[in-house]
Amino acid sequence: MNVIKTTPPKGGWGVFFLLILLAACSGHPSLPSSYTQMNTEPSIWPDYVGVTIPPNIAPLNFLVDSVDDVVAEISMVNGQWSMTYGGKGGRVQIDESEWHEMLASARGKSLSVTVYTKKDGKWRAYKPFNINIAAEEIDPFVSYRVLPPTFVGFDELSIRQRNLTNYDETIIYNNNQITEGIEGQCINCHSYQNYSTDNMMFHMRLQHPGTMIVSDGELIFVNLKTDEMISPAAYNSWHPSLPIIAFSTDHTMQSFHTREITKVEVMESASDLIIYDVKNNRVQTVLSDSAEFELFPSWSPDGKWLYYCSAHYEYRDKYEDTEELLAKYKTLQYNLYRISFDSGTMTFGEPELIYDAVGKNRSAVQPRVSRDGRYVVFAEGPWGLFHIWHISADIQILDLQTGELLDASAINSSLPESYPSFSSNERWILFESRRDDGNYTRTYFAYFDREGRLHKPFQVPAEDPEFFRLYLRSWSRPELMKEPVHITPRQFYEKALTEPVKVAGVSLSE
Repeated sequence: MNVIKTTPPKGGWGVFFLLILLAACSGHPSLPSSYTQMNTEPSIWPDYVGVTIPPNIAPLNFLVDSVDDVVAEISMVNGQWSMTYGGKGGRVQIDESEWHEMLASARGKSLSVTVYTKKDGKWRAYKPFNINIAAEEIDPFVSYRVLPPTFVGFDELSIRQRNLTNYDETIIYNNNQITEGIEGQCINCHSYQNYSTDNMMFHMRLQHPGTMIVSDGELIFVNLKTDEMISPAAYNSWHPSLPIIAFSTDHTMQSFHTREITKVEVMESASDLIIYDVKNNRVQTVLSDSAEFELFPSWSPDGKWLYYCSAHYEYRDKYEDTEELLAKYKTLQYNLYRISFDSGTMTFGEPELIYDAVGKNRSAVQPRVSRDGRYVVFAEGPWGLFHIWHISADIQILDLQTGELLDASAINSSLPESYPSFSSNERWILFESRRDDGNYTRTYFAYFDREGRLHKPFQVPAEDPEFFRLYLRSWSRPELMKEPVHITPRQFYEKALTEPVKVAGVSLSE
């Protein structure tokens, strides 16, 4: 154990004495008495060196590869106190209660971490690195799809939720609850209104198809398809204050590569935008242009704008000639648009181009708008819409005041990044990435400060620091939440066995 006091804590003695008491009762490892001082920072997994984290996040456990023993000393940068953790096998696992006491005392400041490693009986000490503690918290829950690396099957697929303040994970819904035979059931596109789970939804496909919607805590099951729609409702976004959901309705197709490093290409052969009135159970067409593939709708936080992306494509011979599209899939590039919305008349304005990605020979998709309406975060790749399959895909942030992109180099890597979103207080960016091994999608967070600067991202913490190295599943399409989903998996299952309510359709003019 190593606890050091220098000067009285500015926040009072309470936290300091509590840390001493916790250290005295928990058998913390001692620092080595002799060691070789290194001039480099340690190489740790996950890479938490120099990251900025929220003050309510779970402990950042990590490991050091190929060592016999490790001790990490965590202290306030000003030296008011320090705690030690570590042990055999290179793992540093931090007590949760002690960690949260540290974050409370270091909120808006920094922790210093010094790592000592032992190999072949000799100790080394590395240069200390900082973990910066932001003043702003992150939404305490995140939900995501968990699926194996398969492209045409989904026999194992679940939507789960994780408490970010600790390591608790629970299942929202598992497709194995209802799967029969070899066809199976696909579940996708979970979303929430204002990060709250009293109004949420996700789709079920194939067996017992329909859309599960929780409306003011009440569970309903809807068939979101009319004769006029080209497909059932798909990608979606809840209006921030009204009981309406914007959807794209589209024909999706896949193409598999045999020689390129990219394994699969996901495309749309047609796509329109609609909105669904949850209380009145009806859909309304928003945009329907056969020469435009409109998708990924996203409401602004004030509810006055609907953002989306669209690719212009005119079929040479017949409409939806998929063979023609497969031969020209690299020409499908999406720009970002928005249309104004009048909630009184439930009508929309004319499309407004906000970001010309095609002019840069790029494709912009999955827009999300910051709470103040100033910034739009999105994924940008070489073509198409599913950038998690594109090696050069990055996260970008557009400043609507200046019309310029921010410098997002701090959060991007040489491997795909996709599906970004803002936290409810807009201080954190959530996104998915394949930067770890190129195959599995993982969840990352990055601090977005009030000056519009992005900070080094960090992987969602795991109790076992080696968890994501060994976990042969992807965490896909993450969404932040203020609270967990309260509807149980059993309730979703029982509702899925009922006949979905048929939706009514109206035209834009109505």
